[in-house]
Amino acid sequence: MTLMTSWVASANSAETPFPLNNLPYGVFSVADQPARCGVAIGDMILDLTAAEARGLVTLNGTAFDAPSWNKLMAMGAEVWAELRAQLIVLLGESGDQSAPLVAQADAQMHMPFKVAEYTDFYAGKHHAMNVGTMFRGPENALPPNWLHIPIGYNGRASSVVISGTDIVRPNGQTKAPDADMPTFGPCKRLDIELEMGAIVGASSTLGHPVSVAQADEMIFGYVLLNDWSARDIQAWEYQPLGPFQAKAFATSISPWIVTSAALAPFRTSTPEREKDLLPYLQEPSPMLFDIELEVSMAPEGKPATTIAQTNYNRMYYSAAQQLAHHASSGCAMSTGDLLGSGTISGPEKSERGSLLELSWGGKEPLTLGTGETRTFIEDGDTLTLTGVAKGDGYQIGFGDCVGTIKPAVKFPS
Repeated sequence: MTLMTSWVASANSAETPFPLNNLPYGVFSVADQPARCGVAIGDMILDLTAAEARGLVTLNGTAFDAPSWNKLMAMGAEVWAELRAQLIVLLGESGDQSAPLVAQADAQMHMPFKVAEYTDFYAGKHHAMNVGTMFRGPENALPPNWLHIPIGYNGRASSVVISGTDIVRPNGQTKAPDADMPTFGPCKRLDIELEMGAIVGASSTLGHPVSVAQADEMIFGYVLLNDWSARDIQAWEYQPLGPFQAKAFATSISPWIVTSAALAPFRTSTPEREKDLLPYLQEPSPMLFDIELEVSMAPEGKPATTIAQTNYNRMYYSAAQQLAHHASSGCAMSTGDLLGSGTISGPEKSERGSLLELSWGGKEPLTLGTGETRTFIEDGDTLTLTGVAKGDGYQIGFGDCVGTIKPAVKFPS
């Protein structure tokens, strides 16, 4: 597919992340106006709430009377396709130039959907091998089940925040190897995890599993996701039930939901299997995406340094496989459920999607372009995730996923 042209001039550049081919969904506000649903097009936002009120967009039922995409998401894939088709006509070269537009530069972005529940996976093989090697040696890096199921844990929907939200360093229990007792205080090994987030649109019924193909059709779209991690807290608490407070304090997502339809030209297959998957997890068609990803770090008041570059196609399990496995027990999946892919790393050191890997557990400090070194994140550091799928003369972007670390709050006495 090549660049689709729009009457919105800024959407016709090969450099914009938001051409007519993309049309990602977000929630925005301007000045003292209430938040509302919008669609990114070039450097502008189509005010979809206003467009629907004027009859420029018509669906079977009002979808944009609230500052959230959940209502539209619950309507299902046929309605999603109908909306996209209407938007392509409205914003296309011969579309209605009276459509209500707002400059992105004037807008504040908000959470684009209400997160029902959040599940984070551990489904990148390079990441799992690196972490397992650090703690158990290369011979035992992967647990016995890893090549058979996408491993995950249930996280906290309440702490999923929009890009640009400051992240407060968490407090927690840690224990030094030579100490008899743990201590309580600010995390000292604060980290990121470079991930993609898949958003469930259509729900499933309690007691009824879904196939991988059905799961793929249930996914409304994708965001960049940073699953902030307190590694020292995690090391003490995760046995025997896995992450808890080390992951519960914050998860950042990018502001725009890029739909599965926009990403369709970039579909690619998961890697060759080392062990055959059970039939319920086998993919009938390519269900990963070729999305180039990057992480940068900027100390307070200083320029950013790119510290990692990788691709979503490095994942061992697709979001559709993760969703199908999640529902395989009969677990009901709800509109607004968010699935974190797990840390996305590649085979090269420059492709490692966490500081735990990049600094090899703190033993190999990174040198930034400013001359400073880091093993983990310091107060005042800003971490930015970016992602883009590159087509023929156009690209599909998500908007940056940004978070700045603020000092830990003193625990009340």
